[in-house]
Amino acid sequence: MSVIPVERKPLSFAERTYIPQILSGLSTTFKHLVAPPVTMEYPEQRPEIPREYRGVPTLVKDPNGREKCVSCQLCEFVCPPKAIRITPGEIPEQSPHAHVEKGPKAFDIDMLRCIYCGLCQEVCPEEAIWLQKQYSMTGYTRAEMVNNKERLYDLGGTLPDPHFKWDKKKAAEEAAAHGGHH
Repeated sequence: MSVIPVERKPLSFAERTYIPQILSGLSTTFKHLVAPPVTMEYPEQRPEIPREYRGVPTLVKDPNGREKCVSCQLCEFVCPPKAIRITPGEIPEQSPHAHVEKGPKAFDIDMLRCIYCGLCQEVCPEEAIWLQKQYSMTGYTRAEMVNNKERLYDLGGTLPDPHFKWDKKKAAEEAAAHGGHH
């Protein structure tokens, strides 16, 4: 193995004093001093969220404040990281909403496991679970990062319910109206 020497050209006087390099660095510094800031002052300033953004999964209620979830557990079964845990509960027979199959006794989403894929929202037949635009979930312990049923409803709020599953009378009127036009 032979060593091939590399010829290096000698440095000029200006290069030996480093003055061109220092002036180049100072010019970059002065450009940044007069330019508008590019840093976002988070959390006072927040980025604009795209329309198709998939954020924190939440549970929503219908306009009358009733649970839309019927504990079908499809979201739990479809969740790739198994972040959703549902404990089904029965609706009492004396309840005016006894015709609805069941409701969740407990509904937990572990945000440390959630990958924000949106499969839970896509598979929900009742449109009870929605991915909101919220993107900053924080906590000091693992337990704080598990959203229980109450927290999921607080985050989700209320959405319109085009299915009228809770109101037998309204559902019957809708069926009659649509059946009469055929």
